[in-house]
Amino acid sequence: MRMSLAQRVLLTWLFTLLFLIMLVLKLDEKAPWNWFLIFIPVWIFDTILLVMLIVKMAGRCKSGFDPRNGSQNIKKKAWYLVAMLLKLAFCLALCAKLQGFTVMKLAYVFIPLWALLIGGMVELGYNIFYVRRD
Repeated sequence: MRMSLAQRVLLTWLFTLLFLIMLVLKLDEKAPWNWFLIFIPVWIFDTILLVMLIVKMAGRCKSGFDPRNGSQNIKKKAWYLVAMLLKLAFCLALCAKLQGFTVMKLAYVFIPLWALLIGGMVELGYNIFYVRRD
């Protein structure tokens, strides 16, 4: 299951456009939908990404896989999985807060997003300043 760059970009734009249209309709009070329904394009897109990531990680378990240069790769895939789960936690907490299911402070809702952003900055710094020792 290999998607070309154009297909990935088109898929990303499609789900982003659907989400923004539904968000504008909700904010203009044209659609009395639940906040969890507004985020359906985000849930679908995240599910597709998670399935693709899990399939790639499970591909390492098949026979004949050469693990010589895979130690960095599996760490990166594990970070991607953690990042996706943090994004999912943020979206769920945000929907629960907006819908009124919970009375937690807004600062607590943003904790997964802050962790995701800090992790992204660490990943970026590691990729920029990492010097290979050959």
